[in-house]
Amino acid sequence: MADVSVLTVNPGSGSLRLHVVDGDSVPDSAEVGHPPGSDEADAEIAAFLDRLPDSLDAVAHRLVHGGSTVLAPTVVDRRVRAAISAAASLAPRHVPATVDLLDRLSARLPAVPHVVCPDTAFHAHLPEIARTYPLPEQWRARWDLRRYGFHGLSFAWAVRRAGELLRRPVGELNLLVAHLSGGSSVCAVARGRSVDTSMGFTPLEGVMMANRSGTVDPGLLLWLLREGKLTVAELETGLYERSGLLGLSGSSADTRDLVHAARDGDVKASFAMAVFAHRVRRELAGVAASLDHVDALVLTGDIGWDQPEVAEEVAIGLGVLGLRGGLDPRRDHDAVISPPGAVVPVLTVQSREELELARAAATVVREAAPTR
Repeated sequence: MADVSVLTVNPGSGSLRLHVVDGDSVPDSAEVGHPPGSDEADAEIAAFLDRLPDSLDAVAHRLVHGGSTVLAPTVVDRRVRAAISAAASLAPRHVPATVDLLDRLSARLPAVPHVVCPDTAFHAHLPEIARTYPLPEQWRARWDLRRYGFHGLSFAWAVRRAGELLRRPVGELNLLVAHLSGGSSVCAVARGRSVDTSMGFTPLEGVMMANRSGTVDPGLLLWLLREGKLTVAELETGLYERSGLLGLSGSSADTRDLVHAARDGDVKASFAMAVFAHRVRRELAGVAASLDHVDALVLTGDIGWDQPEVAEEVAIGLGVLGLRGGLDPRRDHDAVISPPGAVVPVLTVQSREELELARAAATVVREAAPTR
């Protein structure tokens, strides 16, 4: 990948990360702390684009959900653009921002191939028993209701780095991987392939998150709607924006704030962190059932990388899987952080979605290039 220069575009629901990637180096980047589409974000994006190198070979766009049509990194054309738009309702806090940025950047950089890299790609070959919801066949067939899984770019990078840290081929490893950040999910990886994961049809299922609820009893949701307690819009806003860490603490969605508040005696903050750790352990234990053994636990994402308190709580509570506490709290580099001789090592890996995006886009562009 050393001869390819890629602009990576990684939008969140309220922010945006831009990187220029040359090989494994990142000569320029920008963290836009405003929602994509806002005037503030547009100004910062324009300033970043003005300093882009002339040698840019591709633009890689992170796509949270491509539905059942866009399941692998793909060069964008009109058909792909239409398929992405059709999937917007599946991840309404993410996909519309991607579509808007894709249109803007395609107009600004029309001579460069634009590649969408779906977060679902890593899970595209989930075993049928893991991806199937026990719903009526007519529903599943008519609306393609299935489990997709997300955070695939982060998982792919973490698995590759785990192989390097453990000095073992990825194809020999069975791993539990937890991406813990504003959005969180876990994954079971058998011999390098995703075999189970906590997120499903949308990025709302599974682990409790910063603002999102994660899994709740669907009967509870039906009751709220049937009894007229909430409208559909109110329910959606509550589940996506007012739940999770924010909903339980009442003060913050940021684990760093909550750890400090808990130390100062904030009971709600302490409880929110305890529930978060419990839900992460519960989901990890669930996907572990898809493995015949566990070679390591890999923690990634902003929280997994930089919140030693969470790592310790997760490990201590998974003794049934052979994990133990006593982790090294240092987080200045990717490392095995469990004590020497641990039955199941614990690793921490910094999420480098920009490098995985660039790698995927470079592969697609090379494959699409005409042979001479």
